[in-house]
Amino acid sequence: MSTITISAAEVNKLRQQTGAGMMDCRKALMESNGDFEKAIDYLRKKGQKVAANRSDREAKEGVVIAKANADNTYGIVVTLSSETDFVAKNEEFIHFAQQVADIALETKAATIDALKEAKMGNATVGEKLMEMVAKIGEKIELSRFEQVAGESVIPYIHQGYRIGVLVGMNQAASEAIITAGRDVAMQIAAMKPLAVDADSVPEEMVAREKAIAIEQIIAEGKAADKAEMIAAGKLNKFFKENTLLPQAFVKDNSKTVAEYLTSVSKGLTVVTFKRSAVGA
Repeated sequence: MSTITISAAEVNKLRQQTGAGMMDCRKALMESNGDFEKAIDYLRKKGQKVAANRSDREAKEGVVIAKANADNTYGIVVTLSSETDFVAKNEEFIHFAQQVADIALETKAATIDALKEAKMGNATVGEKLMEMVAKIGEKIELSRFEQVAGESVIPYIHQGYRIGVLVGMNQAASEAIITAGRDVAMQIAAMKPLAVDADSVPEEMVAREKAIAIEQIIAEGKAADKAEMIAAGKLNKFFKENTLLPQAFVKDNSKTVAEYLTSVSKGLTVVTFKRSAVGA
């Protein structure tokens, strides 16, 4: 048994991330020598219902702004973080985030550092950011910046600037395709898919899910020689629930997202998407 010391704060952090019980979280951390990712895997192997895409990043306040250019061929999503919800709801803070997003869209800056170097009036975005920090009196930072280019790019902001989504599709923007893009963006905001489809899931994540499934199956007393076959079924279920196109469409559960898109325009599909949320 490990002799590592696990603090109450660490146990509570894991509990908040996973929803598992306090004692289960403590045991998982003890067995994993304090490694949070391994502790999450430990809980899952023991049958705990833990989301596959949980992260150990601490929650932050702030706003997320998603925007696209006039012809919907390029879009950006910017997350401006603050320490408190009070600041995040401040009109001046939201306006500043909107200005930064406009500059990101206009300059097509490739990175956060490049965006900070972009001109904003008589200074740079980075300098204006420091002015905001001095004025408001708490930590403010550009914590995330994503871009999507494509035949059509549809932006969506959810829950009062709490979540921003960009959806890149394979056909040029029209009124119908923009509407479909917004519908899919709402699905992404609500359902948090990990990827577009099974082929888009990183290999290391697939290997991890398979290993967990096999260990669960063997722990249930199933024969080891049948574990691979059963694990394949579990993986298919994982892809159906956690990737976008095969998910049930939230506005019409009789269709998958892929089927909904085809009903809008033959061959229409999602090529890529970006989802940014406050605290993630």
